[in-house]
Amino acid sequence: MHEFGEFKGRKIIKLKRSPDDKYPFVFGRAKARLIVENYEAIKAFAEEE
Repeated sequence: MHEFGEFKGRKIIKLKRSPDDKYPFVFGRAKARLIVENYEAIKAFAEEE
């Protein structure tokens, strides 16, 4: 689940595990680009045992 919002006038996205998640993963466009550029490395890391 996700929500869009603003922080200090800049767009952000909040990724939540559930609607009442107290600590969502929040980031802006610069970090979003970095995540997209490194998707395969992040995916491999997440799938490690």
